[in-house]
Amino acid sequence: MSTKLLFLTANPQGTTTLRLDQEIRDITEGLQCAKHREAFTLESRWAVRPRDIQRALLDLNPQIVHFSGHGLGEPTSPDTTTRKLNAPEGLAFEDPEGKIAIASTEALATLFSLFQDSIQCVVLNACYSANQASAIAQHIPYVIGMNKAIGDKAAIEFAVSFYDALGAGRDIPFAYELAKNAIQLSGIPEHLTPVLELNSKLQNPVSKPPTISTLTPQKRRRLEQQQQALQADWEFQSNKLKRWKESRAIESGTAVQFQLDNEIAAQETKLNQLEQELDRIEQELE
Repeated sequence: MSTKLLFLTANPQGTTTLRLDQEIRDITEGLQCAKHREAFTLESRWAVRPRDIQRALLDLNPQIVHFSGHGLGEPTSPDTTTRKLNAPEGLAFEDPEGKIAIASTEALATLFSLFQDSIQCVVLNACYSANQASAIAQHIPYVIGMNKAIGDKAAIEFAVSFYDALGAGRDIPFAYELAKNAIQLSGIPEHLTPVLELNSKLQNPVSKPPTISTLTPQKRRRLEQQQQALQADWEFQSNKLKRWKESRAIESGTAVQFQLDNEIAAQETKLNQLEQELDRIEQELE
């Protein structure tokens, strides 16, 4: 099953026009060229209203939700390319007339708590969204927000690099660090603006942090077929080993005993190799 990315945008009337089309275009192109491109499906919703968010989450059941847009307090001058968000107020969506409609931090946290069984990551590519990220992270394993204003170019560089890394099979913490570095490489002094919120209660403290699955349906079927074949081979070889051990127990000839001992040792090695291969496939299928 592919990982579904839901891209939400809002650019209400009276606010600075953002380069949202470029952001989603660059992300889409990156995923299409990625090594694991078949493992991702991207869905976008433009000029979203609060009710549109609920509908999209219900209809699409995404694993990653990405919001890009404005917030309350956003400067309306078209010469301003910085996205501002008044953190206590929340994120800015659109009302039926295309004007600003604010979704509060509390409302957003409650919304994502209802979908915590399926959503793995939320990215808030808007200024001063660290408070919203912290609140949503009470229910979602990985949430990224911005701790201050971030320029449009830096926001795009971050987003594109983040999804490039996921498309290459990397996990979310790595993708976050690479995306910050992309801002640095572009010569923009804003790489410390993105903040990753981790919910330790929703992660297994013993195991490696969960990654976005990159198994395509075709690869999963191949692995399952290989697993079945290896399991059948293991059972066959195990029965053979059992018979040899039974023969060794009743054999009195020294030469035959020596030969059986060698065959038993070789068979045990073969079984260990089969078990290791089965363990590897089981981990890939998880």
